[in-house]
Amino acid sequence: MAGNRGVAYMGPGKVEVQETDYPKLELQDGPGVHPDNIGRKCNHGVILKVATTNICGSDQHMVRGRTTAPQHLVLGHEILGEVVEVGSDVEFIKVGDLCSVPFNIACGRCRNCKEGKTGICLTVNPARPGAAYGYVDMGGWVGGQAEYVMVPYADFNLLRFPDKDKALSKLTDLTMLSDIFPTGYHGAVSAGVKPGSTVYIAGAGPVGLAAAAGAQLLGAAVVIVADLVPERLAQARSFGCETVDVSKGDPKDQILQILGVPEVDCGVDAVGFEARGHGEGAAQEAPATVLNSLMEITAAGGALGIPGLYVTGDPGGIDEAAKVGSLSLSLGTGWAKSLSFVTGQCPVMKYNYGLMQAILNDKVQIAKAVNATVISLDEAPQGYADFDQGAAKKFVIDPHGMVAA
Repeated sequence: MAGNRGVAYMGPGKVEVQETDYPKLELQDGPGVHPDNIGRKCNHGVILKVATTNICGSDQHMVRGRTTAPQHLVLGHEILGEVVEVGSDVEFIKVGDLCSVPFNIACGRCRNCKEGKTGICLTVNPARPGAAYGYVDMGGWVGGQAEYVMVPYADFNLLRFPDKDKALSKLTDLTMLSDIFPTGYHGAVSAGVKPGSTVYIAGAGPVGLAAAAGAQLLGAAVVIVADLVPERLAQARSFGCETVDVSKGDPKDQILQILGVPEVDCGVDAVGFEARGHGEGAAQEAPATVLNSLMEITAAGGALGIPGLYVTGDPGGIDEAAKVGSLSLSLGTGWAKSLSFVTGQCPVMKYNYGLMQAILNDKVQIAKAVNATVISLDEAPQGYADFDQGAAKKFVIDPHGMVAA
């Protein structure tokens, strides 16, 4: 039996690369596995040799101790891999196929899946709608920051690359299809970005930069990206974005200087529940700041796309309300301006085929936009530490040296 190694959460601020079980086509008991999922047969699944798997800001929330994630949970929901074993019920995916794995696990059979709402599949997580690999409260499916991983409902979930050799030459771009690129793009689509739009994106981390690249792909006239970290703002400017440094005060003043008016057509929250203040309060956590600011600066009748993560359990919340995901929102502002809000998991399969074609046909360079930086599996703990310090990079783990090859 082949071995396996994976990146495991060991407690606040700590991850380790550990020996872990080689995956089976059946859910085993383990950290975070819902009791009703133990022993669940997955003859509809495959085993992947992981080619690339990325560190995500959502992973970082867990590693900081800001969720109820259990120790020894193998992390990683951004996965691209080569099929090495197929279950007896798999019909169309074959051994040797190179595939992207949507981070949302979906059965393809329930009402929500049939309606394209794959982020809130009704069957894969007994606790609530929606599941993901290696993530807290998402059913206990083992994560992909490992050498091998099991993917259920493979015929439905996997996006097979039509030209394997061409795909291998673009791994650092195509690895973004599992989450970050569709999620950022979904934020832009949800905000109503169209040709000629002016767009404000809060957060210049990888999802914010992906949202900016997505907004450009949708034809936005001006894309403004806001952050506190100078290196991340410089990364946004590297592919044609305007920037706002929110440590210098109210974004409206800087938007006015850029556009001549203090508002935008479309707003995207790519920060989430660990948001910080603006101006002199920029160093302090203020979780409702981004959403309230977006309502202020988005034109009446506009929309907010909210791909940033919000949770219902945050042990590190600044007050009792924040610890249960309750924020002080100025909903009256949103109502008075007739703003629309779209939040929740991105339904990756709604977008990943088209974005794959954009990558393969050189219409977008998403790896360059997010500054994809390849590291080995053993370097993952340092990657987490660097990312936590605000590194303007998207860390791509290469467990088998396939990117280098």
